[in-house]
Amino acid sequence: MKSSVEREQILHTLNFYEFDVLVIGGGITGAGIALDAVTRGMSVALVEMQDFAAGTSSRSTKLVHGGLRYLKQFDVKVVAEVGKEREIVYENAVHVTEPEWMLLPFHKKGTFGPFSTSAGLKVYDFLAGVKKEERRHMLTPEQTLEKEPLIKSKDLLGAGYYVEYRTDDARLTIEVLKKAMEKGAVCLNYAKAKSFMYNEQNKIIGAEIVDVIKNKRIHIHAKKVVNATGPWVDAVRALDAIDNKKKLKLTKGVHIVMDQSAFPLSQAIYFDAPDKRMIFAIPRDGKTYVGTTDTFFEGNIEHPTVTEEEVDYLVNAIHHMFPLVNVSKKQVESTWAGVRPLIYEDGKNPSEISRKDEIWQSEAGLVTIAGGKLTGYRKMAETIVNTISKELGDEQYGPCVTKHVTLSGGDIGGAHQLEAFIATKAQIAPSYGLTTAEGKSLAKFYGTNVDRVFHYAHILSTIPSTLPLSLLAQVYYAVHEEMAYSPADFLVRRTGMLYFQIELYKKYKADILNVMGQLLHYTEQEKNSFQQQLEALLMEATIHEGGAAL
Repeated sequence: MKSSVEREQILHTLNFYEFDVLVIGGGITGAGIALDAVTRGMSVALVEMQDFAAGTSSRSTKLVHGGLRYLKQFDVKVVAEVGKEREIVYENAVHVTEPEWMLLPFHKKGTFGPFSTSAGLKVYDFLAGVKKEERRHMLTPEQTLEKEPLIKSKDLLGAGYYVEYRTDDARLTIEVLKKAMEKGAVCLNYAKAKSFMYNEQNKIIGAEIVDVIKNKRIHIHAKKVVNATGPWVDAVRALDAIDNKKKLKLTKGVHIVMDQSAFPLSQAIYFDAPDKRMIFAIPRDGKTYVGTTDTFFEGNIEHPTVTEEEVDYLVNAIHHMFPLVNVSKKQVESTWAGVRPLIYEDGKNPSEISRKDEIWQSEAGLVTIAGGKLTGYRKMAETIVNTISKELGDEQYGPCVTKHVTLSGGDIGGAHQLEAFIATKAQIAPSYGLTTAEGKSLAKFYGTNVDRVFHYAHILSTIPSTLPLSLLAQVYYAVHEEMAYSPADFLVRRTGMLYFQIELYKKYKADILNVMGQLLHYTEQEKNSFQQQLEALLMEATIHEGGAAL
């Protein structure tokens, strides 16, 4: 991936060439489209008005899952399609995706019963093409409590036990983009589409883009323009002309994070709340996070936040399913909210609206994609690039190959090699000035890109810094090779520190601001603005006196 230091050069390239495809939107959907198109031989530009993955793609439940809940709605096609994609996403990015055995307990009068759970999971295994060793088991009440003693034992009838995949959604997006750029795509964050350019036949031939950082305008010429902006889809369509055949509806999901000392969950659980909505509770790196909810949303889509009422709802859901866990709002360390763009269907509540993606095209040729799930990003991209390829002339371009394209950092040789790879990197870490524990953690996080992080650590090991060497090396890597421009890019999207290591966020945010300021030559105004942004993000993510999540 390019460096944030090279923004001027990237802007020049975008302004100079005509591309086959311009993708507007740097979330997982846009990233997937860029990778698919460039690996077929198309020239590709991608712009994102915020940081990459700053919208929905860093605010999901962080699962690559097959959508078991959609069997309830008879969304068989969605389950089959995204279920099969889980394994592909996993094998192509084993350093950011890992299998997570999920427990689905059922109680008397609950949403699921023994028969419906067993039948549902069996159908799920079949539709999703689940490999033999990961197919579902049915557990007795005793076996269920052995897996997770915190579950409510009263009226417990047993549980289903099946595999989903846990991921870091923002990192997955970044690794897709890095691979696309490695293959020749030209991508830029903080670059906002302001208007479209048209030819004499009134067809779109590109877009005027504003570099948000320097307030510089450029024109990107492209044969096809794709709107993959998630919750902003209608705002981008409005730059052209909206046809009202499709109605988008935004729904919000929220999550809360607690330390394992407060909620010592040892097993991922998918459970029903008192109102029968389904919720995940997932252990992760010494924390437990719980979500998600589904409510219609009409607020600020750039900064969706968690309300006091939503925190209460999730805490009550924890008490309902885990009566031994005595948590309150005080134990909630951080929160996040995400907005999903769904295709609206009359008479359905937020949980019932299909997650199926849809593609349509305006009279001027703007291709729009909306709906869909994180898990299905690669398949969505394949579908949309098939459409573009036909319009541009199939004979010029090859077929989709992304099923077998390893993402950046994933060239480990498959999942079975991961453990040995991490162990090897941990052993050599001390020769770069790092501890074996740091080496292990970094190798697990960055995959084969860890060698670049080690390289920065080695160079920086003799330079005095207020940051630990491993963290300093990650900052340099994020700026020079992952296009991080603001401290929030690093602390939220590149590392997830705001959500899962909030004490480290508080401790090091000022030092990281200083280091990045020196690397990227922030103006005084930028430095002040980023400082305020870091404080605002902290306020958004935490619950304050009086109980309100701001």
